[in-house]
Amino acid sequence: MIKINITKAKTIGHDMRRAARAEEFKPYDDAIAKQIPGQAEGAEAARQAIREKYAAIQTSIDAAATPDEIKAALGI
Repeated sequence: MIKINITKAKTIGHDMRRAARAEEFKPYDDAIAKQIPGQAEGAEAARQAIREKYAAIQTSIDAAATPDEIKAALGI
């Protein structure tokens, strides 16, 4: 029988979550960094929606009791 360390599995899940969030942020990074008028506000609003999405995923990972629950939180 394979035993999985749930704490380490959660750490891996959080790493995967952070990487996915960073990928979703990429299209908006340039507008934010350059503070392009008319684009920065929309980019920040989009980034906030991404933050909220991944905050919910973080909460789900933290509450997970099994590896399958972590996978479900990540959508894999």
